This record gives sequence, C-alpha cells and structure tokens, in this order.
Amino acid sequence: MRYAAIDIGSNAIRLLIADIADTSSPVTFKKNTLIRVPLRLGDDAFIDKKISGKKIDNLIKTMRSFRDLMDVFDVTAYRACATSAMREAVNGPDIVASVKEKAGINLEIVGGQREANIIYASHFEEKLDKKKNYLYIDVGGGSTELSFFSDNVLIASQSFNIGTIRILDNQDKAETWKEMERFLITNTKSYKEIIGIGTGGNINKLFKLAEEKEGKPLAFSKLKSLHHHLSSYSLKDRIQVLGLNQDRADVIIPAALIFITVMKWANVKNIYVPKVGMVDGIIQLLIEGNFK
Repeated sequence: MRYAAIDIGSNAIRLLIADIADTSSPVTFKKNTLIRVPLRLGDDAFIDKKISGKKIDNLIKTMRSFRDLMDVFDVTAYRACATSAMREAVNGPDIVASVKEKAGINLEIVGGQREANIIYASHFEEKLDKKKNYLYIDVGGGSTELSFFSDNVLIASQSFNIGTIRILDNQDKAETWKEMERFLITNTKSYKEIIGIGTGGNINKLFKLAEEKEGKPLAFSKLKSLHHHLSSYSLKDRIQVLGLNQDRADVIIPAALIFITVMKWANVKNIYVPKVGMVDGIIQLLIEGNFK
C-alpha cells in the first residue's frame, strides 16, 4: 500500500511517495520517493498578489508529472495541499480548478493554522521525552508556523506571514515580526526549558552544514556562527565555493535569521532537526484517516 503527499509551497513543490511499512498500531510508513521542484510561486504572489501565466503553466506541467508518477507507483491515496503563496494569490481558486481539469489532481489551499496542524501531525516530539516542552518551528518561503507543546499538550499554535521568499522580496512587515515576538513571549515565558524542533528544507541543510551527528540537536550558538559564516560569502560564492544549489543559496540566509530570532525570543538553546516536513504530516493524516 502506498500513499502520496504533494506540498505546493512558496519556494518549492514536493511530492513524497511513501510505503505503509506496518499496518499494526501504530501504523508506520517508509519514504519511497521524494521529488522537489523549485517553482518559486511566492515571487509572484507576494509582490503582484497574482501568480503569472508562465508559472501556472509550469505548475500544471509539474502536477501532470506527479499524477503520472503516482499512477506508475500505484498510489492508493494522495492529498495535495497548497500553502502561503496560493493563499495570497487572487487567482489561487482558478489555479485549483485548472490543476483539477488539466492534471487530474484535487488541490486544497490550506489556511495558516491548518498548515501548522499538518506539520506537527508527524508528532516527532513523541520520539523524545513527551513530558518536556517543545516548540515546532517550520520556516517556509511565505510563512513561519509555530506550535508550542508542554507535557504532550498543545499550548498554542499560530502561522505568521514571515518567510524566506517574502524577506528576499522585502514583503515582510515589522508589525508581523512584533506579533510573532508577542506570541512567543506570552506563551513561553513561564516555561524554564524549551527544546526546538525545526522543520523545512533550509534547517535540514543548515544542520548538514553544521556537521552535527544524526539525532543530536543543533545548538543556538552554533546556528548563529553558521549564519555569520554563510553571510560572509556572496551569493555567487555560496553556490560555487560552498556548493549550495542556486535555489537554496539565497533563501538559506533569511531562513537562518528566522530560526535564530524565534529561538532567541523563546529562549531555546537547542533545536532538533528531524527529516520531516509538510509532506510527512500529510502522509500521517492520510494514515490517521484510513486506519481509524
């Protein structure tokens, strides 16, 4: 049995095909195939509030390819979710209709809070000490989702319009940063030790660059040093000297800044970086919906 998850983000689009490894409780899955296409829908959505015809064409081509791949892999069930860029694009609903008509994929534009819920559906904190305090930090191209747990109970969760593409395009707002700071201080100030859980492609790359051991947390101090080190290189040198992909070399700087800022405001000293994200949460929701 195979499930598939499609995440249409502001920076990239991902398809995860996963095999259901064990149908006994708890049901688990194994990642089979993961494909990432850097379409950067956010560049249109955050500046023009509308996704251009060229990017719509590329999106539909990508969706057709994903549809074909799901057919080849004999996928049992799938779910496709679009986030920040499609939320803000005035032609988002029209694009949903076109994707259905031309690619045969049912696409859902999810709200910011729903996006946060999907991300922490992977429940990585349960693999750690459930009785401790955890702050999920997911940084995307258009938004940052924060979810705070204490003693395995969700205390607060919110989505903020602060993301890597939004920052690069100078579309982030000072009042949104202040709103995020208030959220963090209000909800975390009475808790002594908070452990971070970072998700998204950028924090995974930062963790790899930090050369930390798998399963160990990344220290706040080391993340700050890494941000300083990366910022000392030009965009060209981050690509040519450090070997970063072109679509990662620019966004990794604002991503590190967001993580550092959130960790500072919430007094988080260490952050775990599991290889999970929106697509993993979607697969988990499919499992929960089909194995009740």
